[in-house]
Amino acid sequence: MTDQTDEQIPAQTAAELDQTLAQGLAKTFDPAAIEAKWYAHWESEGRFRPERPDAEPFTIVNPPPNVTGSLHIGHALDNTLQDVVIRHERLKGKDALWVVGTDHAGIATQMVVERQLEAAQDKRTNYTREAFIDKVWEWKAESGGTITRQLRRLGCSMDWSREQFTMDPHFTKAVVKVFVDLYNQGLIYRDKRLVNWDPRLKTAISDLEVETREVQGGFWHFKYPLADGVTRADGLDYIEVATTRPETMLADMLVAVNADDPRYQSVIGAFIDQPITGRRLRIVADEHADPELGSGAVKITPGHDFNDFEVGKRAGIKASDMLNMFDAEANVVQTADGLVPDKYLGQERFTVRSWIVADMKAAGFLIPHVTKDKEGNPVEHDAEPRTIQTPFGDRGGVVIEPWLTDQWYVNAAELAQAPMEAVRSGAIEIVPKTWEKTFFNWMENIQPWCVSRQLWWGHRIPAWYAEDGSIYVAETEDAAQALAGNKPLTRDNDVLDTWFSSALWPFATLGWPEDTAEALPRSGEGASLLQKHYPNDLLVSGFDILFFWDARMAMQGIHFMKEVPWKRLYLHGLVRAADGQKMSKSKGNVVDPLGLIDQYGADALRFFMCAMESQGRDVKMDERRVEGYRNFATKLWNAARFCQSNGITGSTTLAAPAATSAVNKWIVGEVVETQIALDKAMADLRFDAAAGAIYRFVWDTFCDWYIELVKGNFDAETRAVAGWVLDQILVMLHPFMPFVTEELWHALSDPAHPREQDLIVARWPEPQASVDPAAKAEVEWLIALVSALRGAKNELGIAPGARLEAWLPEPSDQTRAIIAANPAVIERLARLTAIHFAPAPSGAAMQVGAGDANLIVPLDGVIDIAAEKARLEKALAASQKETKALEGRLNNASFVERAKPEAVEKARADHAHHSAEATRLAAALARLG
Repeated sequence: MTDQTDEQIPAQTAAELDQTLAQGLAKTFDPAAIEAKWYAHWESEGRFRPERPDAEPFTIVNPPPNVTGSLHIGHALDNTLQDVVIRHERLKGKDALWVVGTDHAGIATQMVVERQLEAAQDKRTNYTREAFIDKVWEWKAESGGTITRQLRRLGCSMDWSREQFTMDPHFTKAVVKVFVDLYNQGLIYRDKRLVNWDPRLKTAISDLEVETREVQGGFWHFKYPLADGVTRADGLDYIEVATTRPETMLADMLVAVNADDPRYQSVIGAFIDQPITGRRLRIVADEHADPELGSGAVKITPGHDFNDFEVGKRAGIKASDMLNMFDAEANVVQTADGLVPDKYLGQERFTVRSWIVADMKAAGFLIPHVTKDKEGNPVEHDAEPRTIQTPFGDRGGVVIEPWLTDQWYVNAAELAQAPMEAVRSGAIEIVPKTWEKTFFNWMENIQPWCVSRQLWWGHRIPAWYAEDGSIYVAETEDAAQALAGNKPLTRDNDVLDTWFSSALWPFATLGWPEDTAEALPRSGEGASLLQKHYPNDLLVSGFDILFFWDARMAMQGIHFMKEVPWKRLYLHGLVRAADGQKMSKSKGNVVDPLGLIDQYGADALRFFMCAMESQGRDVKMDERRVEGYRNFATKLWNAARFCQSNGITGSTTLAAPAATSAVNKWIVGEVVETQIALDKAMADLRFDAAAGAIYRFVWDTFCDWYIELVKGNFDAETRAVAGWVLDQILVMLHPFMPFVTEELWHALSDPAHPREQDLIVARWPEPQASVDPAAKAEVEWLIALVSALRGAKNELGIAPGARLEAWLPEPSDQTRAIIAANPAVIERLARLTAIHFAPAPSGAAMQVGAGDANLIVPLDGVIDIAAEKARLEKALAASQKETKALEGRLNNASFVERAKPEAVEKARADHAHHSAEATRLAAALARLG
């Protein structure tokens, strides 16, 4: 037997298969009953990476989720798209490898374990570093597999036999080697710069771990008095500055004005005596000061503001000389010049803020914000109220401080050059291409990458310090000691940013540095995993980690492997709430994908994700659509049951069976066209187009038309063709809906020739057939006739089952032949008892089109023409009136601008509905003549 598979792999046990075949398909499609069964079967039998040593490789790596994570809706989208691709490539016979693993998630994991200790009235500092890390490994062993179990529920066909973890010994070895090599190449260095500092966690964090929240705060205006009796050209002896963070004036070092601002040109180079500290501040000209904003003057605190840091550097202040006024917990400390008054020392930052305002006000340096009361009298306030975009740590939950500290940095600007050239040359294709502009804009302006974190959990930085301040970087302590000439050394306490280690994911997961990708070919006998599967073929990623992960993988991959990490980068959007808002716990609009799987099945959720994934757009969550795709699976299930009840079983050939009837020739051609559309969509990474193509074929072409057209005529040819088409449906639909298709694949197996392989390792369709134009034209004519008649009956209130006659005065030869060849179908589906090739009788009639034919169906005696006209005219007038009213409302700018968005959206939807209804009713009236 030739099955649609290329491997002899046992499927279910013989007993299980016999039981399935004996029972036939259950009456009701129940996703839960089949999902766990098939996933366990696939995984235990090694179906996710069948042995294909000589096959063409295809490789993707998953963005490793945090080991602390749980499946959220973004994971569901990201991993569904990857699984669709990998299942498609596996079906095409490739050695398809989907690398899977988890990220050690330094901050998140350490926090989880620390919280467990706190719950037991314990804390991290009660342990040595080594003892605490042992506790983290204990947690990982017990609780760190939640998200990987949940990925299985989604149906992700990852190679779990090679599951990776970024703290595995082999991966750690790769991370350490990369750090040491980059250091020796001058691309990693230690520097004092501003970082995002989390005062609760007491560590630097990345931009991605900073979330901006709107906070109601104040904008305070102060007088900074000019020193040495200097006055401005307008006679004022002070400069007005404004700030949302008054506490930072304890570390002010400059005041900046714009060189083109006439108010301040005379005092550039002069000095300010800062009122609280008495520190003398130079007035400098800098473009950062915008004459159009506020007073046009800006106080500069280079040690505590990212913009100010750059102004300070331009003014010639070295980072080592910039003043720091905070400790690691954001409490005030003495600055290097000793000018912070003692009363503020050791105090919490926001307490100091209120004290500074009070002290400036008492000294007469606060400029009040003035409003008017109801009577028009002036009212003074200390600050102008402002909604301030404030950075918070997404883990620590406290306000982030820009903090000047010594950290390790990667020279990202140099490493960024090769990835930019790879994108320009096409070695890396970014899909959608519109993201290229964003990529280049960020890469061309890239800043040094801070890669050190003040944590215990993670890859410890391989750097050792001597008492004289010398730094020794090596892969082991012994190697560092040898470099130091046996001087006493102390190891750096910091660990590496998790993004640093995950940047090695495309090659460290494949065996680097033990293996290299140079000696052997990418396929064939003896090729290592790395040689065969690097570079990866595709990376699927959310656009939000384009720079944090994707760009950095490109940097490290090209630098260490001398080749791009992947040939294509697909960036998908976010999954948003139904109203388009970003999902967040605070808004209460987060959707749990596991809940959707429980309710509708994994197949339905997966298909929804694909159908809604349109390049460059976010996905709007719509549970009704998920339910609709569960109904789609049910429709296929019922069609399969119907076929099974009529003796139709799975096919035994890859090639299409011989077909003589027009309807069978047509359906074979439709399979050919669907496969071509699917392959093109998948090649273009148009998941929505791919899902749409198979959906239309299954629902419309096969279920709604083919089965109807052949019903009651299941001869041997039709059974063979129908069984073959069902097989092609299951194979083409499998990447999107793996569970229901695998179940049907086995349930439809021919008892005389049981399937010896699973659908997951079957072969992609090879119909070895073409479209028959004549058969296509004939069947499409019949479909058009039936559709037009059903629509016309519905419009005119005629019962669907009413049998009518039609007249066609001058049919073309083709139309005459089609009608002659299909009398039974025309009578059964179109409910036409006869089509007369003669002029129609006079009187009211409706006209329906099919191909080049315009059939006339008399209505005398079928309906009350006058009553039907009156009904339609009344309904038309009502729809036109409603359409006009809604049109007026939508053309009213005041309504569109002031009404709630959902009200505007409803008005637009109602307008579209009534407008379409008016068009339909007008057409119905026209049919009556």
